[in-house]
Amino acid sequence: MDAPRTRARIPTTLAAFLASALAIVPAGAQWPQFRGPDGMGTSPSRLPLTWSEQQNVGWKTPIHGRAWSSPVVLGNQIWVTTATADGRELFAIAIDRKSGKVLHDLKLFQVATPQYAHPFNTYASPTPVIEPGRVYVTFGSPGTAAIDTNTGKVVWERRDLECNHFRGAGSSPILFGELLIMHFDGSDRQYVVALDKRTGRTVWRTERSIDFQDLTPAGKPQADGDFRKAFSTPQIVMVRNEPVLVSIGSKATYGYDPRTGKELWRIEERSSHSGSTRPVTGHGLVFYPTGFATGQLLAVKPDGRGDVTGTHVVWRVTRGVPNKPSIVLADDLVIMINDAGILSCLDAKSGAEVWKARLEGSFSASPVLAGGRVYFFSEEGKTTVIEAGRAFKVLAENHLGDGFMASPAVDGSALILRTRTHLYRIESADTRPSPVLP
Repeated sequence: MDAPRTRARIPTTLAAFLASALAIVPAGAQWPQFRGPDGMGTSPSRLPLTWSEQQNVGWKTPIHGRAWSSPVVLGNQIWVTTATADGRELFAIAIDRKSGKVLHDLKLFQVATPQYAHPFNTYASPTPVIEPGRVYVTFGSPGTAAIDTNTGKVVWERRDLECNHFRGAGSSPILFGELLIMHFDGSDRQYVVALDKRTGRTVWRTERSIDFQDLTPAGKPQADGDFRKAFSTPQIVMVRNEPVLVSIGSKATYGYDPRTGKELWRIEERSSHSGSTRPVTGHGLVFYPTGFATGQLLAVKPDGRGDVTGTHVVWRVTRGVPNKPSIVLADDLVIMINDAGILSCLDAKSGAEVWKARLEGSFSASPVLAGGRVYFFSEEGKTTVIEAGRAFKVLAENHLGDGFMASPAVDGSALILRTRTHLYRIESADTRPSPVLP
């Protein structure tokens, strides 16, 4: 299903968009997309400090299949996606936020010949995005669908957005006004697409302006998928009251006009590839890890036009930078953990190191900043809670059985955690789910 380009209705400011999209949700109370309302993994809530399989578990619900997508929360529902291990069957699941009861278990797509997915990845790694009455789920090129959250009925679907994901899909969709925006960065093609969220029709599609190719020892180009692949989720930032879509591709980061898809600027990083994180923004800058290989953390000014590689990088850090976990911005501090557990705190304005530490384990899930604390979730099932400050201080360590690949969600004063096999509601014993409009 494709269609001629149309013009979607877009609020004139990001503030207007957020106000309209999240009007029924108290600020920061729920988690409608990957990394929360602001897309930066932050919440004003005071979350539980300690838990275990026996302590502060509101409920625990098994989730069938194998998937690393994160939960999203709105109203009285939590949604996740999942898939069979072989990628032939793709599902969306709705859970009641108060009881943990499964409300909908929807088989959306049957895939006759799934693409290859790296064993570290899954066939349901992109996180859904939800708004009142609709949840939007994607599995990359195998299929994208809009679902009525009340009935569980599919409103529209697309199965014609082609891309060889090479290692599996990983980019999550976002909403901007009437648009559903998605990345498709594969070994064969790389583009960003915006669909009309009401109908699924294509509003705009922009090819990446640079097709990077690796070179053989003889100096001849070869299209190596890893060097053309990316897994990142885009972020909307405001620049002089105009929205800019900051989008990490392979070996370059782009700024687009989210209303039209027009490329505004790009910053090239030819030493990195397969960017996998979501950018964060503050102090007039955008902060993001560039990807694998010789990955770096960049702080960039999100304005300018054309190739701004030489003019708009304010600072860069080359050590201890994550490949998979996104970072958090705590006031004037950038706090990050890399895949091997190296934990770093940097001054956001200069990039200077404030402190460094190490946590046990390996890390893929992105951290959460809430109530002056940062929560880190290891693949082995350990959550380490630290103080978000200029001195390294561990406040608590907690364990759940199956380990974390998915990033967490927040629902009021509760954490919604997805392990490899279950979904948990973690809340203090004296905390109960707050009433939320459906």
